Amino acid sequence: MSSGKMYDKVFAIFGTVMVFFYFGLGYFILTTTLFDIDKALRIVFSVPLFIYAIYRAFMSYEKIRENFFSSDKDEE
Repeated sequence: MSSGKMYDKVFAIFGTVMVFFYFGLGYFILTTTLFDIDKALRIVFSVPLFIYAIYRAFMSYEKIRENFFSSDKDEE
């Protein structure tokens, strides 16, 4: 296995972890009472995080499918 292929696999997994981070951060901002921020501003901050997390989930799916489930014949 080439180092480039291993590099791609590591970043595909890291991208998937970041999807959960973005969902978690959006949920935290939406529901937290630690900061004195009104509800409308929390929604303004959390909705783009949810949208970006969904986008990253689709991109991570494609990267994982490409790096883990493609046959070696396709690369040649």
